[in-house]
Amino acid sequence: MSQKKDFLISRKSVNYLDLFAGAGGFSEGFMQAYTDDKYYDFRLASDINENCELTHRVRYNKMLGLDTDFICQDIMEDSFLPNLLKKLNGQDIDVVTGGPSCQSFSLAGRRKKLDKRDDLFYHYLKVIKALRPKYFVMENVKGILTKDEGRIKERILREIRSIVDDMKMEQLYAFLEESLKPLLPASLYSALYIRMNMETADGDWNRMNELFFNNLDQQLKDITKNVPYNVSKSDNNVNTIRHGLLLLRMKQQREEIRKQLIQLKTNAHIDNDVFVDSYNSIIGTISDEQILDNIITAIDKVSELGNCKNEAHILRQSLEILTATFDECIDFIRGLINQKKAVTAHFEKLLKEIRLYNIEEPMVLLSSDYGVPQNRERVVFIGCRNDQKLITKIPATVTEEEKVKVYEAIWDLDMVGNGETVTTYKMPKMIEQYEPEKRYRTVQGRPDDKGLLFSEWSRKGRLGHRFDFDVEPFYVMKMSELDKPKSYQRMELFNHQTSLQNNTVRERLRIIAKHGDYDEAKSELKERGLESQKRNYVVLNPIGQSPTVCTMPDDFIHYAACRPMTVREMARLQSFDDSFVFQGKRQTGGNNRQKEIPQYTLVGNAVPPLMARAIANTILQHIK
Repeated sequence: MSQKKDFLISRKSVNYLDLFAGAGGFSEGFMQAYTDDKYYDFRLASDINENCELTHRVRYNKMLGLDTDFICQDIMEDSFLPNLLKKLNGQDIDVVTGGPSCQSFSLAGRRKKLDKRDDLFYHYLKVIKALRPKYFVMENVKGILTKDEGRIKERILREIRSIVDDMKMEQLYAFLEESLKPLLPASLYSALYIRMNMETADGDWNRMNELFFNNLDQQLKDITKNVPYNVSKSDNNVNTIRHGLLLLRMKQQREEIRKQLIQLKTNAHIDNDVFVDSYNSIIGTISDEQILDNIITAIDKVSELGNCKNEAHILRQSLEILTATFDECIDFIRGLINQKKAVTAHFEKLLKEIRLYNIEEPMVLLSSDYGVPQNRERVVFIGCRNDQKLITKIPATVTEEEKVKVYEAIWDLDMVGNGETVTTYKMPKMIEQYEPEKRYRTVQGRPDDKGLLFSEWSRKGRLGHRFDFDVEPFYVMKMSELDKPKSYQRMELFNHQTSLQNNTVRERLRIIAKHGDYDEAKSELKERGLESQKRNYVVLNPIGQSPTVCTMPDDFIHYAACRPMTVREMARLQSFDDSFVFQGKRQTGGNNRQKEIPQYTLVGNAVPPLMARAIANTILQHIK
């Protein structure tokens, strides 16, 4: 396959990078997107899993003939960013996408972690800060908006607003020296000044961190100066502060102990037994959050003991500054200068130059609004560099009445039997009552008599405007086969295989499909001795949209065939073209799904390409 010269010559390229790429849902949508004067040049993708890399290399290097690179590495490793920069070799990147998990943020309760470097989101933003793209997109599940009563969402927004332009931070430091230093006690000013310097001290972060703790040690001495010597050495609360600061300082040792304890729990299968609470308690005791809480409680008690409320307040504020984002530090400064209008105006003007990215609120996108036959809700945060236009919405491409139905998407794939693999398009089972649901559409789903059926777009592919299809799709089981063309498996239709199910399972699914609802079927299943331990089955509605496509093949029951869905059918519901081949194992059991990332997991975890296409086109329309 090669790119069409007449497509490229009339358009300017926008360099694109995809982190946490998975199967390539974002990548596929961005490759489809274009305007009259712009298109995306896919420079690099990354993920931690080899099967993600395999799927990418087959699709984008072998099939599409692109020179897109791939980094198969954990983004949290120290060498990831240097490796990325080496691969890019000085290329400017205009747009970055990715879906880092923000799960670790939920561990930050009343207190936040001292060192955010063990958060995936931190490392995602570290790449953003290094590459300075014009736009970046962060995708996540809708639940992140309400997690921890909305605190996680606010934390993410603050972290994005805390990305600063290193080249302009000297102006802020000069402002602090001139306008803020006279307003604060010396030790509190030092805490704030050092903390702000940490924003631009990645290579020197440990030294700055050490300076901060040296300042905290001096503040502790200020608290205890009015406490009798023998009391300061023996008092439980004074020792809690002193030892707590030492523990916070010994971050690396605590983290090593934590990892060993977690590994020990795993190896000894400690769970649901008498040991589990004790082990969890140890892990909690050495966490940043619990140590900070204990220190704060002790500070409140010592302030009464030593008649040092002012000094105690300074130490407490310094600890708050240590755990604050840049954005929260800015709020603290605002509170100090809010009575001085001229100073405040100068400060706000300075902030507009220093903050590298603007963002309002995250957007909740429903995939069916973009021509996807699935009601999958996802949250996207779009960061817009301060020299670019702010993006606040992704316009829908179809109305509610125009949405693509399940039957439209997979009707022509209903020709596979129990335990069968189909590799060519055959005559499907037509269902007369649903035939009127089929509509001719544009590629993005809008009804158009000159367009194609959704199923026809899936077969033909949505990249024909840009690529000549001169390389046929193929399948390989593992990476070692990629350089052995003789091992390539070529066929007309890929990933269309069903599991061989016994009569009991088949009858169970038939009964559930008959009732149309698992709960309503349970009484008959019990009566027939066909109960299942599985918590959920969903019978697909042929004249509606599917629920969120998941990673388990038997969560969905085909509306007419009374069987689980194939990988290809799930991919259609996600809006992947049929020529997009999911590589590696079809499925694996248990925890291996997370490690091996089989085909069903690749499909279920992906961003729907047509939704990604809508995001990509919106960015192209705004980008300067």
